[in-house]
Amino acid sequence: MTDGGRTEAVVTGAGVLHALADDLAGFAAALRAGRSAVRAAGERGEPGAPDGAPPAGARLDHFSLADWAARLLPDDPGTVARLRGVAGRAALPARTAACAALAAVRDAGLRASDLDGAALIVAGNNLALSHQAEAVRTFATRPGRLRPSYALTHMDTDTVGVVSEVTGVNGEGWTAGAASASGTVAVILGSRLVRSGEAPVCLVVAPATELSAVELRAFRDSGAMADTDGAAEPWRLCRPFDRRRRGFVYGQGAAAVVLESAQHAGRRGARVRARVAGHGQRLDGRRGTAPDAQGQAAALRAALAHAGVAPRDVDYVNAHGTGSVAGDAAEARALLDVFGPDRHALVNSTKPLLGHCLTSAGLLELVATLLQMREGFRHGNPNTEQPLEEGLPLVGRTAVPGAVRTALCHSVAFSGINAAVVLRS
Repeated sequence: MTDGGRTEAVVTGAGVLHALADDLAGFAAALRAGRSAVRAAGERGEPGAPDGAPPAGARLDHFSLADWAARLLPDDPGTVARLRGVAGRAALPARTAACAALAAVRDAGLRASDLDGAALIVAGNNLALSHQAEAVRTFATRPGRLRPSYALTHMDTDTVGVVSEVTGVNGEGWTAGAASASGTVAVILGSRLVRSGEAPVCLVVAPATELSAVELRAFRDSGAMADTDGAAEPWRLCRPFDRRRRGFVYGQGAAAVVLESAQHAGRRGARVRARVAGHGQRLDGRRGTAPDAQGQAAALRAALAHAGVAPRDVDYVNAHGTGSVAGDAAEARALLDVFGPDRHALVNSTKPLLGHCLTSAGLLELVATLLQMREGFRHGNPNTEQPLEEGLPLVGRTAVPGAVRTALCHSVAFSGINAAVVLRS
């Protein structure tokens, strides 16, 4: 298939790693049930919150590479040995990226020959901040204990090397940093590579981000992160598009997708999960954290125009929806502006269930969208009880069944970065 003479990009594989679930079936079931992975610090055996850390979040505190491999790769000892040998002593972002990448490659049914010359894009920047902070603390008190390997593990590009060696991808490769829009921007870049014919396959991976207590404290003190409000259940803290919203809730997770040209997928008989019908990316033209509804609307319109899709033809919008006071208000205005009076598309946000996973948020939410398209539902937002805008067609507190043929994924980031991707079944 082609699109106006261009090669079409399709999604043939996906992988996910999150406290909610580390396989696609479990992830889809949790979304449908509206189950949240947000927990209080110290709950269910999790460690207490360090100084500056949030009181609740969806964290990967107990993630084990060996345990993941035993569960997800029980029939492939060779890959398990390679995974543990290459990623075993890497920082958390590289370890989680390797797992999500392997899951996506397996889901796509790619063979070693299919990956020769494939491209790799790692979404995100400043990924291993906790790892770096720990190294600084160690060096300050016991400089002789600093590992020489830190020269490599502190770099975001270590994730590129780890994923490349574990999967066998050896074409073009780099990191793509766009703060909280990184995952979505990486999909846009990967789609361009495939559509241009420069790479028949592109593996897009978004690692888990690990913030240090310094960044977490800065987010809390700036008012961007929700603090406890006395609610009995921590999972109620994230309230996208609700009048009582107080800020975002921290999350950690990784995701990956395999993008291919439709011709390449067809030749090998691959299952196509969705078509990347179009995308748009716009800047607000200013520094800072204040969201701009006009810039978001421009990115949304650009994505729809690139896909050749009218707003009335969109069935579902996976919104950025962090639960922030200013951010949700701006995004709601942008959505109302773009979709106008004919608001067929139902809107939700995945962050109450996953937390805000920062640089991996966009890709985790795109995988969530793929699963909802495949299984015919839109998950609920259990914490949205007092809608911010009555005219915004929110899914509601429980899942809504129905076919999703066309979906739009929206991401927003500090420094005025707005991005959107249109998927079609």
